[in-house]
Amino acid sequence: MEPGDLFIPLESIDEEATLTCDAKGIPAPEWSLNGTLINLSLDRRRRLSGGNLIISSLDRSEDVGQYQCTAYNTAGAVLSRRASLQFAFLDHFKVHTRSGVSVREGQGVVLLCGTPTSSGDLTYAWVFNEYPYFVQQDNRRFVSQKTGNLYIAKVESSDVGNYTCVVMNSVTKGKVQSSPTSLILRSGDVMGEYEPKIEVHFPENVPAAKGSTVSLECFALGNKVKMKYSNAVLEIPSFQQDDTGGYECLAENRMGKNTAAGRLAFYGKHPAEPRGSLLLLYYLLLVLSSPSPWGLFTLSSPSPHLLLVLSSPSPHPLLTLSSPPPHPLLTLSLPFSHVLLMFSSPSPPILLKFSSPSPKPQWVQTMKDTALAIEERLQWDCRANGKPKPSYTWLKNGQPLDAECVAENKHGVVYFGAELMVLASPPDFTGNLLRALLKAKAGSTVTLDCKPQAYPLASILWKKGTVPIHTNDRITLSAEGVLRLANVTRSDAGSYTCYARNRFGMSSTTGRLLVTDPTRITQGPMDTEITVGKSVVLPCQVASDPVLDVSFSWAFNGQLVAKGDSHFELVGGRSAGDLMIRNVDLNHAGKYICVVDTDVESLSAVAVLVVK
Repeated sequence: MEPGDLFIPLESIDEEATLTCDAKGIPAPEWSLNGTLINLSLDRRRRLSGGNLIISSLDRSEDVGQYQCTAYNTAGAVLSRRASLQFAFLDHFKVHTRSGVSVREGQGVVLLCGTPTSSGDLTYAWVFNEYPYFVQQDNRRFVSQKTGNLYIAKVESSDVGNYTCVVMNSVTKGKVQSSPTSLILRSGDVMGEYEPKIEVHFPENVPAAKGSTVSLECFALGNKVKMKYSNAVLEIPSFQQDDTGGYECLAENRMGKNTAAGRLAFYGKHPAEPRGSLLLLYYLLLVLSSPSPWGLFTLSSPSPHLLLVLSSPSPHPLLTLSSPPPHPLLTLSLPFSHVLLMFSSPSPPILLKFSSPSPKPQWVQTMKDTALAIEERLQWDCRANGKPKPSYTWLKNGQPLDAECVAENKHGVVYFGAELMVLASPPDFTGNLLRALLKAKAGSTVTLDCKPQAYPLASILWKKGTVPIHTNDRITLSAEGVLRLANVTRSDAGSYTCYARNRFGMSSTTGRLLVTDPTRITQGPMDTEITVGKSVVLPCQVASDPVLDVSFSWAFNGQLVAKGDSHFELVGGRSAGDLMIRNVDLNHAGKYICVVDTDVESLSAVAVLVVK
């Protein structure tokens, strides 16, 4: 097992980090950091455990970087992939008052988030006026997960208010919010329809790795804009070669249209150019001073003896001219890697025409190492360019199957090899087990995934307890083995088992579904009047299923109540999240919202506090 990339929350530096290297052999595996071997005998914070590298007392300045494991046995050594270790964090927004944005009704607008310094994947949302009322995205409003900005295609009077950008780090789960930005509508000033302007668009070239999820964003400002696709985000799960090519986003209304276009391509290094050709180009760029396409050399100290040295990967050809040639045109067609001109006395200008050697085939498309289940179909394509057009031969030899594609023309032969692994195994749920316990609220929809690794694909059977599950209007089963239970009741609670079988064996995974009663707020905060200097308790009590974990939070005038504020204190037990406000002053007047979160739902209650 090779090491995987690690993103560690900055606040977890007191914990240990483990980089996996599951290798057997003697001597024990070695580890390097940024290309330098780690001397474990002198390192107190790093140690080996079965080949794995364990790092304690993490240090942000010393432990960040690229790690690589080298494993040994009697046959030699092998290097693992490089794995990165990084620390994830999310700083707070700078505290300052943001300027209001004044727009005309019907005008498009962009509200900037101004993401603070961070490390790790981020997600964005915007609060409208006060927490927890978030901006709902539709064909008029869009929150970009690339920039964090909020885009409103056409401002309406209902959009007037305060907007706050909320940023969450998906690694640390930390959340910060900006100062509010006011959106103001100019009175009596309405903007007419205008040609769409695409404000959010994807790059012209988007590299993507096979199997990754690719998201392309496109959103336009303008009145009554119709997009070619209804969604502002085009998502391609499990990116494959067939998904490569050009993509176009079209926005139009009766005033005109606008487009954004780009191309999706695989990650991957370009095939290395032949050493001679690359060095020749580089050297000519240094030597040829004339803009002439033929490379006109005007020698500043010309000589009747011109020594022209052509060096090449093959034995170096040497050409010596003892006097200027009878014709000033000298054509060279050798696979040289660089040119050296030596001269000592005057001679006429010499015109050198460089022509590339007749090319042997160059790979355009090559095959890749492939693993397929027994009885599956394999298609390998390999294509090469060359003049004349190459012919192809396929070679195979040995077990496991090694295959080579050979492209050939009269100028040379090129080879490319790949390995085919034929997989045959019984179903295995390792890494894809059902959750041991899944909680769901009565009336909700539950989805259970059955995803064993099996070659060939396995047939799927679901049972509740010992009874096979039959589908109906409420219970459905997809071809991929996904079980979906709609509008669940307590009668759906119980043990669910997925059985997977193919010609090599059978395996199963079991999980338990627990259906809970809805949570209710039995006593919420009430509108209250209080005198300055007094204390008050705003109640927030619930009745919930005893198996649920319940948490309480409060928002004051749209902002989360900070835990460190000496005026506020959460009091109560498991079923109560009362908010005590001590030594009330005039600044504490406003709207308070109690937010209750459980494993399966979220609900809230509101009250207004008046301070006299």
